[in-house]
Amino acid sequence: MRQRRKNTSDVAICCNNNESEAILEGLNLIGAGNLIKKDDVVVITPNWVQNKTPETGIVVGNESLNTVISFVKAANPRRIVVVTGSGGADTLDVLEKYKDMLTKEGVEFIDLNAGPFIRKSLNHSRPSSTYLNRIYEEHTFLISFTQLKVHEEATISGAIKNIALSWPPAQEHGYPKKNLGIHDDLHGFILAMAEIFPIDLSIVSANPAMIGTGPAKGIPKHTGLVICGTDPVSVDTVGARILGFKPQAVRYLYEAGKKGLGETDLLKMNLYGIPIIQAEKEFSIKCYGTPVSVDED
Repeated sequence: MRQRRKNTSDVAICCNNNESEAILEGLNLIGAGNLIKKDDVVVITPNWVQNKTPETGIVVGNESLNTVISFVKAANPRRIVVVTGSGGADTLDVLEKYKDMLTKEGVEFIDLNAGPFIRKSLNHSRPSSTYLNRIYEEHTFLISFTQLKVHEEATISGAIKNIALSWPPAQEHGYPKKNLGIHDDLHGFILAMAEIFPIDLSIVSANPAMIGTGPAKGIPKHTGLVICGTDPVSVDTVGARILGFKPQAVRYLYEAGKKGLGETDLLKMNLYGIPIIQAEKEFSIKCYGTPVSVDED
């Protein structure tokens, strides 16, 4: 199986009311531009779970996605493809909000809910395998771009869950993607997908984040925070702590750390940007009106 491009856990936490500027700062802090090679097939998976606007905190913004695409284009890879499969709407309906931008940038788009497919086995009981679009076998560099959310079943939604639920096709799993049992053990399924999807670059934005509940019924809060990193487990661990959870509270993160899929120990990560405690306080002040940190003694 393809390995993650960089095996160190480099994570940047940035705070800027301009989401695009926060993203660029984070990507530059971790040297993300040096990770992409000229012969790469770069696949970007944005969170387009429903046909909503980015102000809801449910999907990523058009301008911020454009920023990510422009950053990738500067590395001059062989091919750039935006790929995603909505779980709550027809992906092509969601695409309409982004279509003009993608056309202007000259990047390809693939609906992961449509074929051609390959069959991929999973280290999971139900489902034990899934169809995946054939781009799975062609890509050489994977970017997950999503919003940070509290989630009613997965505890948190970040870079790993974005890939795990975007790639299985609704043609097989239905709308929402539950027909074959994904939600019977959602944490187990997310972990199984993490095992076959090395995410090379993770971008998790809290501009806005969703608090209260999620993935779609919560309260959007603009916090200015963006987390970027080379290790999706570390990025989601930082996201979880900002939401108020340690890895043990998010089973798939805890298990991913135990399996060696990434780092959950803050002391073993290379952290850049603002300190984690400051990020937790910035987030809680903007969301709840008072500073809260799980990492402060």
